[in-house]
Amino acid sequence: MKYFIFFVASLLFLSCETYSSKDLENFDKEIQHYLDSVNVSMEKTEDGMYYTIIDEGEGEDYVSYKDEVTFYYTGYLLNGNSFQSIQEDDPITHPVQNLIVGWQDALMMLKKGGRMEIIIPPQLGYGDRTTELIPKNSILRYRIGVVDIH
Repeated sequence: MKYFIFFVASLLFLSCETYSSKDLENFDKEIQHYLDSVNVSMEKTEDGMYYTIIDEGEGEDYVSYKDEVTFYYTGYLLNGNSFQSIQEDDPITHPVQNLIVGWQDALMMLKKGGRMEIIIPPQLGYGDRTTELIPKNSILRYRIGVVDIH
């Protein structure tokens, strides 16, 4: 069941609405306010994802868009509620190209064994779609670990 929910939720990004520059600015302000409130500093990508690489991983090869990746993660809403957790001892494998844009961007910064924390604004996540686990327009925080790259 957990694999099905993740797969369906991952594909929903294809139908997300386009946001105005004001919307994007408001999402960014909400993320910055959250980071200030928990006294955490993160880097920001051009498209608005915030990240901290805990461990880049080992080897020469970074995850690429065409890879399948075996990984584990815990997903949180900014209010601290965890909506899903895939444990390191029971990871899942998924093609990178089928994941939400924020996940694609994040995973391609890591190698095998890499770990990071990310905050994904709605335009890089599930957008205006509501899933069984995630309300629409949610800003999502994930802790991710790459077990293997195929």
